[in-house]
Amino acid sequence: MTTVMDRQAAAGIPPAETFARVADFVFGLQAGTIPAQVRHFAALLLLDTLGVAAAARDLEAARIAREFAVGQFAAGPDAAAARLLFDGRRASLAGAAFAAAAQIDNLDGHDGYNPTKGHIGVVVVPALLLFAQDRAQGRPPISGEEALAALIMGYEVGARAGIALHASVCDYHTSGAWNGLAVAAMAARLRGLSAGQLREALGIGEYHGPRSQMMRGIDHPTMVHDGSAWGALAGVTAALLAEQGFTGAPAVTVEGAEAASVWSDLGEQWVVDRHYIKPYPICRWAHALVDAALELRTRHGLQASDVAAIELTAFHEATRLYRAMPPSTAVAQYAISFPVAAALVAGRVGVVEITGAGLADAEVARLVAATTVRESAEYSARFPAGRWGDVTLVLKDGRCLDSGPHNARGGPENPLSEDEILGKYRDFAGPVLGPARTQALADAVLRLAEPGADLATVVELVTPP
Repeated sequence: MTTVMDRQAAAGIPPAETFARVADFVFGLQAGTIPAQVRHFAALLLLDTLGVAAAARDLEAARIAREFAVGQFAAGPDAAAARLLFDGRRASLAGAAFAAAAQIDNLDGHDGYNPTKGHIGVVVVPALLLFAQDRAQGRPPISGEEALAALIMGYEVGARAGIALHASVCDYHTSGAWNGLAVAAMAARLRGLSAGQLREALGIGEYHGPRSQMMRGIDHPTMVHDGSAWGALAGVTAALLAEQGFTGAPAVTVEGAEAASVWSDLGEQWVVDRHYIKPYPICRWAHALVDAALELRTRHGLQASDVAAIELTAFHEATRLYRAMPPSTAVAQYAISFPVAAALVAGRVGVVEITGAGLADAEVARLVAATTVRESAEYSARFPAGRWGDVTLVLKDGRCLDSGPHNARGGPENPLSEDEILGKYRDFAGPVLGPARTQALADAVLRLAEPGADLATVVELVTPP
C-alpha cells in the first residue's frame, strides 16, 4: 500500500514540510500581521453568525440538539464544560460545540466560501466562544485581538482543508467532512497544545469527520443539513483526545502530496474576506433565483397575484433542490421553487417566510405549483465559482418577463454593504434578543479589534447563565 509519506517522498516533499507550515500558522499567527480589512471582515462574519445562531434558537432542530447535548454530552465532574449558545445550560465542550453547530446549521443563513462548496463559520464561531469559556478557568482571558486572530486562523485552515478534500475525492461531501480540522486547530491554539498534539488532532479529526454525501441531503432534506454538527463534535473531540495522548493517522488533506499546493500560500493570501454573507436563510444555490425574482418584482411593480407561472433556470445541483411546497423549515431551506414564490409574495425571504405560517401561505403554494425548473449547462459549468440562475415570470396578462443571468449576491464579486450586513443581523437577532441586547452584542463584537478589548463581554451576551 502506498502511504502518505511514500507519495510525499515521490513528489520530493519532505514529510513534515506542509505540516510545519500549518503548525507555525496555527500557533504563531498574530493579529498585527493580519490586514486591518481582513480583521474587520472577520468581526462582521462573527456577528453575522451570532445573528443566525440567535434566530435559530427556537427552531425544533436547535431545541433537540441542545436537549441532546445536555442529556447525552454532559461533562463529568472534573471535565471542561461550557454554556450553550443562547441557552445557558452547561454541557461538555464537545457537546456544546455539537449543539451550537447544529443550531446554526439548521438556519441556513450562515457564511460560506465558494471554493469549498461549504461553510466554516458554523463551526469556528462556536469553537471560539466555547474555548473562551474554557480559557476562563484559571488561564488569561482572550483579548479581542487574539479572538480575531484565532477566528481568522480557523477560517484559513478550514478553507484549505475543504479545498483539499474536494480535490482528493470523487464524491461531494458535506462541510462536516472537513471543517472539523479548523475546530481542532482552534482548540490546539486556545488550549495550548503542542505541535505534536496538533498533528494528532488533525489526523483524528479528519479520520472521524463525517464523510456524508451532500447531495443525499439535497435529495432528501432533513435536519442533518450540511454535517457541521458532527464536524464540530469531531474537531473538539479530536483535540481533547490528542491532548491526552490519543494518536491519529496523518491528515491526508494536510500532509498528502496532492494537498501541498493548497497550503503553500497559508499566511500570505487571505481567504477570510473572500467569504460570502448570505442575505437569505436558505441554501445558497437558490439565492440568485430569489435575487432575480425580487428584481423583477421591484422593476415592474408586480404583485404575486399578477403571476401565472414561474420558470427557473439554474445549475445542476440547484435543480435537485426540493420542488414542492415544503412540509417543514428544514425542507424549506433546501427548496428551489418555494423561496422564489415566497419572495414574490412577501417581497423578501427571512426567518418568518420559512417558519410557522410562512409554510402554509396559500398564495405561495399556488406559485410553487405553477413553477417549472430546468438546468443550464452554462450555469453548471460555472459552479462552484458562481451560483448562477435566471427567472422568467409569465404574467396573467400574457407578458413574459425575463430576469437575465444572475449570480448570488453577498460574495466578493457582489458584496453586501456593511449596512446591509448589520441590517440582516438586527433582523435575525432582534426578535429573539430584544433591541438592547442585540445592539450591545453588535457593539462588543465590532470593538474586538480596538486596543484593550477582550472577548468576555461577547461570551456573556451569548451564553447567559
